[in-house]
Amino acid sequence: MSKFLKGTLILIAASLITRVLGFINRIVIARFIGEEGVGLYMMALPTLFLVIAITQFGLPVAISKFVAEAHARGDERKVKKILVVSLACTFSLSMIFTPLLIILAPILSETLFTDQRTIWPLLAIAPVVPIIAISSVLRGYFQGKQNMKPFALSQLIEQIVRITFIAVLTKTFLPYGIEYAAAGAMLASIIGELASLLYLLRAFKLKKHFKLRKGFFKMAHSGKDTFTELMGIAVPTTGSRMIGSFAWFLEPIVVAQSLAIAGVATTVATKQYGELTGYALPLLMLPSFITSSLATSLVPAVSEAKSIGNMKLIEHRLQQTLNITFSTGCLAVIALYVFAEPLLELMYGSSNAAVFIKFLAPFFVMFYFQIPLQAMLQALNLARAAMINSLIGAIVKIVVIFLLATKENFGIMGAAMGIAVGTVLVTFLHFSTVLKVVPFTIHVRSYCSALLIGLISGASGYYMFHYLLTNFSISTRLLSSLTILLITYIVLMLATGNIKKSDLKRIPRIGHFLARFAWRP
Repeated sequence: MSKFLKGTLILIAASLITRVLGFINRIVIARFIGEEGVGLYMMALPTLFLVIAITQFGLPVAISKFVAEAHARGDERKVKKILVVSLACTFSLSMIFTPLLIILAPILSETLFTDQRTIWPLLAIAPVVPIIAISSVLRGYFQGKQNMKPFALSQLIEQIVRITFIAVLTKTFLPYGIEYAAAGAMLASIIGELASLLYLLRAFKLKKHFKLRKGFFKMAHSGKDTFTELMGIAVPTTGSRMIGSFAWFLEPIVVAQSLAIAGVATTVATKQYGELTGYALPLLMLPSFITSSLATSLVPAVSEAKSIGNMKLIEHRLQQTLNITFSTGCLAVIALYVFAEPLLELMYGSSNAAVFIKFLAPFFVMFYFQIPLQAMLQALNLARAAMINSLIGAIVKIVVIFLLATKENFGIMGAAMGIAVGTVLVTFLHFSTVLKVVPFTIHVRSYCSALLIGLISGASGYYMFHYLLTNFSISTRLLSSLTILLITYIVLMLATGNIKKSDLKRIPRIGHFLARFAWRP
């Protein structure tokens, strides 16, 4: 099995567990602090990601790319210099932006978010910035080495530790108010990230082939060329992340201000935003663990192929990635559309956000494509183009949100429409940019076949839930119907050859068993 597929499978398995644990975290938060508390938590969260994007400065992707190229040449000195320069940059930036966030928190909460209670979650996230800055460099190093185990395990450790502390801290702070409980949820995230960093440091100490501390400052001072190389990828990558993070930072502000213009009370607006971003969007983003894993493995794999001029392998990796993305994404959005109400009811005790899921689900196939396409652009030294595409999409999204959310007949649904428009636009822009560089054939028949199979599978699950299992509990009906939907989809994909024997046999243990049911090689 290739390093690309092996690394992807490791990341997919770890990401699945991580996402499940992440949902348990969200369920705990929702059960303890309710929709309004989730709204406060989600209003503060984009600020964290904006500061992290600034602090990381796009270096994880650049580190992954250049470490992969240096490793292919056997240049360990270059690898060390990349790490030294990256750590110096990220740690310095974190020392600037951590106190800045603490100073600006009162201003942000009072003037921009229109809800002064957001100050406590904003203050709580400040200490996590330097922790994530260092851990992101180490993750980029392991990605570049195409060793995905430390990366995957660090994510698992972070979630396990977070889930251990989240219930305790939210329950402890809840008597003081939901804003303090939301801050407690943020503190649990900090503890989880710290545990993850400690593991990464331990793994790095065991795996490295050089002494990092020896000559650290001398190498950092003489690393001008390395710094320039890293910035060539990091700056446009940062631009893309900054645009996305800044748009996400602006989103709750624009939504809150727009809904206020439309005459919606502050508490109601916070609750509605919590339903959209705290309940609906996490469910819609859950399937992206597969495409995120593909994207993480794609950067070093494509960078390595590009360094030896193998365009045929690059095209093959892109075909693999997009086929897997559509097959899994199509199944996911159909399942979410069909079972939106029972899923939300079981998880959060409220199905109010089902309308957002049903509206956004068809558009989120584009979101799943967007992640690996952006990784492909970064690996091909087209990070600047990705940045411009992201900028266009972010501007259009914010404008659409403002134009529609201020209308009384749209309200919060206007925000959902803005998210849909921005997602589709950026994905098409990314894809058109990739097509200019990589010779690529779109196999329309296989995509249409997978879509039809998905619709048939969705219909089978819907029929089971609403007609055959009506006498059972909602949890039994949901689990049984999802199982039937999944089995129908897999069997039809195998029978029609959309999943091929040659691909299945690359999967350890279960691959050869499943390959027996495939129609053609």
